[in-house]
Amino acid sequence: MNDFNRKVEDASARVSKTVAEAAERIEKEIPEFIKYLNDEVVPAVRQHSTKALRVASEKLSEFADYMEKHPHPPK
Repeated sequence: MNDFNRKVEDASARVSKTVAEAAERIEKEIPEFIKYLNDEVVPAVRQHSTKALRVASEKLSEFADYMEKHPHPPK
């Protein structure tokens, strides 16, 4: 039984060490990740969102023109 307990403690220690190392690495990389989001992702999303809004606006304008030219008679 002591051998089993020792193995469990060793495994637990290895897992704790691995988790601690991963947490430390994540903490070090978070500022770089945030910088990447702010410098690369946010501007790209804004640019594509702006373009999408302009396309949608153009399509809505075309649809409004179509509706004006093809009035639907009341039922």
